[in-house]
Amino acid sequence: MLKIWGRLSSFNVQKVMWLVGELELPHRHIPAGGAFGGLDTPEFLAMNPHGHVPVIDDDGMVVWESHTILRYLAACHGRFWSEDAGQRSLVERWMDWSQTTLQPDFLAGLFWNFYRTPEPQRDWPLIRRNISLCAQHFQLLDRILADRDYLGGDVLSLADIPAGTALYRYFELDIERPSVPNVEAWYRRLQERAAYRQYVMVPFDDLRGRLAY
Repeated sequence: MLKIWGRLSSFNVQKVMWLVGELELPHRHIPAGGAFGGLDTPEFLAMNPHGHVPVIDDDGMVVWESHTILRYLAACHGRFWSEDAGQRSLVERWMDWSQTTLQPDFLAGLFWNFYRTPEPQRDWPLIRRNISLCAQHFQLLDRILADRDYLGGDVLSLADIPAGTALYRYFELDIERPSVPNVEAWYRRLQERAAYRQYVMVPFDDLRGRLAY
């Protein structure tokens, strides 16, 4: 059976769990990281020398790094995957953009400095800068989604998972946001999916003002 290590409030773990839910894969979730600890044990470091979640063990095949796990599971199960390199690139470019551009500015920048930092320690010039950067990113997505239902086209794909995972937190934060009606419509479509509701729309109150993982 597929085993998945990580805490369910972890942004990167949520990406993997969402896909696992979409694929309806039998699995065993093993809480790890954060309050659960366990990332510095010899057993865990033997699986992932970086000591980070998520990690999966698929009948002896150990994989770490959330986007690599997404690609691996999609390829193994023949859904959310194309054998055509050009078509696959349409999906993977959004995965890479999400990881290298959106996630650093939203998760490490805005969410961490605004939500996870205790109020007396907040760097407001930095927070305002990240609010502005995230607004630009979501406005870009809004333009892309003007003529399609999902980032990769007419159906859900791996393109949607990394960026789509950010939507719940982004729209729940008490910040100013630009008008992005196409992104909001995309978000509503994602909320109709049971796996999204179960694994992404996870309350994160326990992370407020908490700098430690």
